[in-house]
Amino acid sequence: MKLLRYGEPGAERPAMLDADGVARDLSALLADVTSTTLAPAGLEALRAVDPRALPPVEAPFRIAPPWADVGKFVCIGLNYADHAAEAGVPVPDEPVLFLKTDTALAGCNDTVVLPPGACKVDWEVELGVVIGRRARQVRREDALGHVAGYCVVNDISERAFQLERGGTWDKGKGCDGFGPVGPWFVSADEVPDPQALGLWLDVNGERMQTGHTSTMVFGVAEIVAYVSRFMTLNPGDLVSTGTPPGVGLGRKPPRYLRAGDVMTLGIDGLGTQRQQVRAWDDAIDGPSAG
Repeated sequence: MKLLRYGEPGAERPAMLDADGVARDLSALLADVTSTTLAPAGLEALRAVDPRALPPVEAPFRIAPPWADVGKFVCIGLNYADHAAEAGVPVPDEPVLFLKTDTALAGCNDTVVLPPGACKVDWEVELGVVIGRRARQVRREDALGHVAGYCVVNDISERAFQLERGGTWDKGKGCDGFGPVGPWFVSADEVPDPQALGLWLDVNGERMQTGHTSTMVFGVAEIVAYVSRFMTLNPGDLVSTGTPPGVGLGRKPPRYLRAGDVMTLGIDGLGTQRQQVRAWDDAIDGPSAG
C-alpha cells in the first residue's frame, strides 16, 4: 500500500496509489493520513479499500509529506562505512543519533531555500523508517514488527552550521525545509527486506550518490531497537537511517549546492524526489513550498 497527501500547505488531502501508480483521493473515507492511519488497525482498514473505486486526483498537484503528524524526526549519522571514510571520521561503535526539527519537514518536490549565511549546503539520500507500533526497549529480533513502512528522505545539511559553529549537529540539520519526505509512505508488506534497497541521488543530472542498504553499518532492525533504548518511538515517528557515500563534503574539492541547482533522488520501490534550490533573497516571505 502506498499512501500520500496532496495539496498546498494547510489544505492537504489524503490519497493512495492504485496498481497503475495513479493517485486516488481518499477524502470520502479518511480526513487525513495521520499517525493513527499508520497504526496496525488503520492500515488494516485501508487494505479493504479498492483504489479503483476512488476518484483520481486531478494533475498537476503538489505532493505533501505523506502523513500529517510526524512526531519525532530521528536521524542516524555515519551509518555507511564508506561515507564515514569520505567524511574523514572513524566508523562509529554505536549509532550516532541526532534530531531534525518539525519545520525541516517538506514535500518531496518542494523548493529548497538556502538560509541566510549558508555556504556549504549538502545532499543526503536516506531510507526513512516509519513507526507504526509504540517501541520502547524493544529487542532487535522484534524491532521490524514496530515498523509501519518506509519512505525516501533527503537529509539536507548545512556543513558550516553543522561542523564549524560549535555545539551539536542540529544547527546544520534542522533548517526550514531541510527534510523533504516522500513522495509516499510504502507499507512494510511491500518491502520484505529493508536491507535490499538501492539508493541514488543526482545533482543537475550528474550522479553523485549510488548506494545500497545492505552496506549499512547498523541495519534497520538494530537501529529501531537501539533508538528505543533512549526514547520511546510512537506511531508516526520517522527514523532516517543514514546516507551512502557521494555527498558534497566528501568530494575533492568539496562541492555544495547553489541557487538554481536541482536534486533528484530515489530508492528502489519507494519513489523519487526532485527539489530545486533557491537563494533566500529569491524567496517570497522566506522559505516556503514551491
